[in-house]
Amino acid sequence: MSKIPFWLRVLVAFALGTGVGVAFGQQAVPWVEPIGDLFVNLIKMLVVPLVFFTIAASISRLGEGALGEGGGGKAVRLGVVTIVWFIITAGLAVSLGFAIGHLIEPGRGLSGLPLADVKPKVIPPVQDVLIGIVPTNIFKAFAEGQVLSVVFVALFAGAGLSALGERAAQLKTLVSQGSQLMFKLTRWVIQLTPFGVFGLIASVVGSYGLESLTPLLSFIGAIYLACLIHVFVVYPVLLKLHGLRVVAFYKGVFEAQQTAFFTCSSLGTLPVSLNAAIEKLKLNPAYAGFAVPLGANMKMDGCGAIYPAIASIFVANYFHIELTQSHYVIIALTAMLGSLATAGVPGVATVMLTLTLSTAGLPLEGIALLAAIDRIIDMVRTATNVTGQILIPTLVARENGLLEPASPLIKARAVASEGAGV
Repeated sequence: MSKIPFWLRVLVAFALGTGVGVAFGQQAVPWVEPIGDLFVNLIKMLVVPLVFFTIAASISRLGEGALGEGGGGKAVRLGVVTIVWFIITAGLAVSLGFAIGHLIEPGRGLSGLPLADVKPKVIPPVQDVLIGIVPTNIFKAFAEGQVLSVVFVALFAGAGLSALGERAAQLKTLVSQGSQLMFKLTRWVIQLTPFGVFGLIASVVGSYGLESLTPLLSFIGAIYLACLIHVFVVYPVLLKLHGLRVVAFYKGVFEAQQTAFFTCSSLGTLPVSLNAAIEKLKLNPAYAGFAVPLGANMKMDGCGAIYPAIASIFVANYFHIELTQSHYVIIALTAMLGSLATAGVPGVATVMLTLTLSTAGLPLEGIALLAAIDRIIDMVRTATNVTGQILIPTLVARENGLLEPASPLIKARAVASEGAGV
């Protein structure tokens, strides 16, 4: 089995799962759904300890020059630059969403679609989200998987370890070993991906059936086309502009993309994303250990930019509403900045669509129209999210000399030249 390429094992599992879902329909769900759920639970089990140990270990090394000269001040600057890149690429994503939406015109000519019993998500005020990052009970935050709070505690603990220096040498070693342990466990769980894929895809196809997708095929096609162009055209251009090897990047993130596609969870994929950034792409661990979890909470090109843009056009077409220039400006600004304000809120795609439609004055009933196919489009949305969550730290690492010399992203001759002092 180990001689069969990983991607081929996943592809075969996907085909088998689709076949089982089509052949047995709802009857298959009670048998295959637990397989997928077990895999997702294993991934989620790793998230909190991995985030804590990785970030705490990374920050504790700042005083040892892990980020080069500048230490903590450089870390703050890198954080700001990373968030700016989040916003820039979100702008590119929403622009692409508008272009594809106008090209395909999803929702035009449709009528009489069933409205699912879905209530719009309650959008918490920005100040509540920010205040909620600081937990009143550390153990509760860990137990409930409040990742932003865990990130805050890890940053706090790592800063304390760095300030203590040699007095906390043993504890720093323990935290570092905890990080290494979590990466080892992550690699074990990744090997179970084909089984998880089989259970997840069989459950989706068995639950909804391929025929349920027919009326909304144009919308599904628009989302998939925009996401694929963003991931395989826009992102490669950014990599090329930074002098990085495109093929090497996609080889490094492939497992994370697969996990994201089938689990539909950026946070659930976080252990695999961190493994890709640090172990495969060879980003500086101190920076990647902070930036990738940050992206998993704030970088949503699929859910927060492309999806609201195309869904807004769909809703406007379905309800025969003519979008004005003001509509587009409002939708774009909401999509670009909204995901930052809704960081850590469950169901971020629905939150973003609620926020976008309400801000632009479009009917919120549109959310219920799209509920039946949410799982299908969430697969590609999440894969897009996760790719961007690894891409931006990669670009920032390149700009700031935080790629390890052994990184496959750097051309061989460039490495040789640097080694020769050219």
